Amino acid sequence: MTYKYKIEEFLENLPVRENKMLVYQIPEILGVSYNTFRNYCKIPLKSKKDIPYECVRKLEILFGMSQGELINAQPQGKHYLELVKKKAVAEQDEVYSRI
Repeated sequence: MTYKYKIEEFLENLPVRENKMLVYQIPEILGVSYNTFRNYCKIPLKSKKDIPYECVRKLEILFGMSQGELINAQPQGKHYLELVKKKAVAEQDEVYSRI
């Protein structure tokens, strides 16, 4: 199964001793329980669940990753100007339909 974040992937590539040490230190660093951290590791790729942004950044820094590198799929969306233009066109069409 592919997970939403590369946490497990990073931990699996560590030597066993470092992995064991980090698995118990990371929850303290993030300010969450051990179970919450393990749940973060197992979020499925298509899930709507998410990790708080502050925790994601802390993990990226801890793992030596650049911003946005921890997530397995990049979020996509429209630029706000596209949404504004679409709304303006819809409103204009509504005005013309009344005439």
